Amino acid sequence: LAAAGPAMGHARLALPGTRLLGQSCRRPAGPQSGPEPSSSSRGLPEGVEYIHMRKKGKNPMKPVGVAWYSLYARTRLGYLFYQRQVKKARERYPHGHSVPQPCRFPGVKILPIPVLSNNYSYLVIDTGSGRAAVIDPSDPLAVQAAIEDEGVMLEAIFCTHKHWDHSGGNAALRQQHGSCKVYGSALDAIPELTNPLADKEKVKVGCLTFEALATPGHTVGHMVYVLDGGPFGGPPCLFSGDLLFLAGCGELFEGSPETMLASLDVAVGLGEDTLLWPGHEYALECLTFASLLELDNPALEQKLQWATQQRQEKRSTCPSTLGEEQTYNPFLRTHQPELQAALGLRRGGGEHPDAFRARVLKEVRRRKDLYKPT
Repeated sequence: LAAAGPAMGHARLALPGTRLLGQSCRRPAGPQSGPEPSSSSRGLPEGVEYIHMRKKGKNPMKPVGVAWYSLYARTRLGYLFYQRQVKKARERYPHGHSVPQPCRFPGVKILPIPVLSNNYSYLVIDTGSGRAAVIDPSDPLAVQAAIEDEGVMLEAIFCTHKHWDHSGGNAALRQQHGSCKVYGSALDAIPELTNPLADKEKVKVGCLTFEALATPGHTVGHMVYVLDGGPFGGPPCLFSGDLLFLAGCGELFEGSPETMLASLDVAVGLGEDTLLWPGHEYALECLTFASLLELDNPALEQKLQWATQQRQEKRSTCPSTLGEEQTYNPFLRTHQPELQAALGLRRGGGEHPDAFRARVLKEVRRRKDLYKPT
């Protein structure tokens, strides 16, 4: 692999709470363009919840129960399994599992990179300076190919969490791009982590500003990253990892329903126009499951029809918006009477509203874990 550019220059002074990488900014001009075609009793660590798994599937977390999760997340066996995943995916999907749909607004390009059997990495480019960041580089060869195709210099890796299908490419890319920093939570054992981030800490890459938000639940140290689109006339962009998918959310491997609910509320608080860029292509499965819960939801029905067509053509379903998600994603609709009634749940006397919502989320998550797509 060839390096994408020269070493990064010295960082200049930045505001408190902000890390600055790269050269001076200049705001590109021009009209906005549209998308391009294209426990303890089970021996678990404190705070880890046991979740029974279903049959073997494409998600590496689902072949067996908690024993598999412990091996995958905490031992070299997990890395070896990840390497096998990469090899098989490269053979089966030499051009990626989906046709990506890059998104542009003045000064910014977001390029989804389909990797493994259903993951997404994202190359986010400051088009004015040619500096870039990548979110969750699962397959370093696919990410490096995108870097070379775009002719940009990789300055930052933002890792949402430690799982190999999101962090497995960190080491190879760090070796290839010596000045590249790896960002993430110190609470997760993220490979090659160089710059631990705190909740709400900001990082600049060229003219791009990313904010890290702590969103535990899937893992203890899960973080999401929000690109500020305001300076470029664009919406906020949420790179959600395994917190939030189109019509779904991540499994609760290291958190409670209450923890996940609080993290999802953080995401919703970003605003309805926020673009959602998830870590997996799970749209069709999640929408189909959601349609079994809410039988009379026109927004859900319409989105399912659209996603079915997209997937028949092997096209990506990213991005969604948080406004859209709140109309059909059951994990964001725990406050809706329609969903509560469909689950047969009622708020108890004196029960706090958020405690009841967490109970609703727990039941949705339980049913989703048992759901077997046809």
